[in-house]
Amino acid sequence: GESPYQSPSAFAGNPLMISPEKLRDRGLLSFEDRELYVPPRADRVFFDEVRANRTALLRRAWQESRDTCENEVRRFREENPWVDDYALFTALKASFGGEMWTRWPDEDLRRRKAPALERARRELRDEIGYHAFCQFLFRKQWTNLKRYCNNRDIQLFGDMPIYVAADSADAWAHPEIFQLDRDLMPKRVAGVPPDYFSEDGQLWGNPLYRWTRLWLKQYGWWVSRMKGMAALYDMIRIDHFIGFANYYSVPYGAPNARNGKWVVGPGKKLFRRLQKEVPDMQIIAEDLGAVNDRVRRLLDWCDYPGMKVMTFGFDGDEKENPHHPSHYTENYVCYTGTHDNDTVLGWAEKADEAALNKARKCLGFQDVKDAPAAFVQAVFASRCDTAMAPMQDILGLDGSARMNFPGTVGDNWHWRMLPDALTPELAARLHEMIRKTRRDESADPV
Repeated sequence: GESPYQSPSAFAGNPLMISPEKLRDRGLLSFEDRELYVPPRADRVFFDEVRANRTALLRRAWQESRDTCENEVRRFREENPWVDDYALFTALKASFGGEMWTRWPDEDLRRRKAPALERARRELRDEIGYHAFCQFLFRKQWTNLKRYCNNRDIQLFGDMPIYVAADSADAWAHPEIFQLDRDLMPKRVAGVPPDYFSEDGQLWGNPLYRWTRLWLKQYGWWVSRMKGMAALYDMIRIDHFIGFANYYSVPYGAPNARNGKWVVGPGKKLFRRLQKEVPDMQIIAEDLGAVNDRVRRLLDWCDYPGMKVMTFGFDGDEKENPHHPSHYTENYVCYTGTHDNDTVLGWAEKADEAALNKARKCLGFQDVKDAPAAFVQAVFASRCDTAMAPMQDILGLDGSARMNFPGTVGDNWHWRMLPDALTPELAARLHEMIRKTRRDESADPV
């Protein structure tokens, strides 16, 4: 379902993000504008059609420019050891009709026997080269984008899932660090227990880590992962931070997440190592969900900012609700909502009257259509060091613009901002809001 939480690699970039126009500007690809896919609707991503179009253009770039970029790509592969495993995994998966790696008919390839890998590298040399080439292009364009942003005091804020997909280059290349059985199938998988969002819990299905094995290897895979993230982003939100204190473990094959159990995670040992190896990384902890004393102690020890989500703040007793604005303190990142929540307008249109009235009284609005602006204003005015507002809320969009509905598959991650949505009037309104809330006293009108 195009979920970024089910990526085929924790290190690779998505080739769909590569700009054909930038390749053409560099002389690496020739095409006419009419060859670019034009979606029937500008507010939605049509992944299958985009993938077909983009892949055809990238294949052409590979044929036209492989020799031109040969030395650069070779250096890129030498500097990034994960590239070869990812490229081989991707080529093998395609050769087996897209089958999950645990179902590949060649057991020696599933188990990464050296002779089988060498044979595959020879037979699939061109396909492997193509996928490595795409990663080179992605990294080149991303690095240019990051430099452009950083030169304008704009930081890139990335989101890192705690788990990797079962069908990923990471699980295939490093099965020893995951809870897999002798047949390379998961013993237990990730999820969260039943709560007020879901009576069956959420069964994510990701393989769980063998934390003892990782500790014996000085958390080398995690160090590499965080260094990779640090090269891409200025700030990182670690998704499901509570899983490092204690994680929910569900038997593989269970129909839902009801019969899981909590297991103690790596805690301080992992973060002590990461802080030593990647000392300058700005980390934000997604501390939502089942927060207990162990989670709080780990978060306090790490001193990472946690999260406050304002649309969570008006249910129940405000004295007991940690997301009520009265409980916000400096060392937090305050959100109107996240990609997993409804938009503010969608929330306001569906909220029960008691919660909506609390929000009206607290934030000073009456009409439901004014809720998004009031929430954004309140987040900017909060005591939290960092304020975040999704574009859907800045634009005041309803629930049809929601990005993701957890626990569902098939109609998520499709929202796309309209090209003309960023108007001078919106920029002026945001600038005035920033000025009033003193988020950036040096901000100039855009």
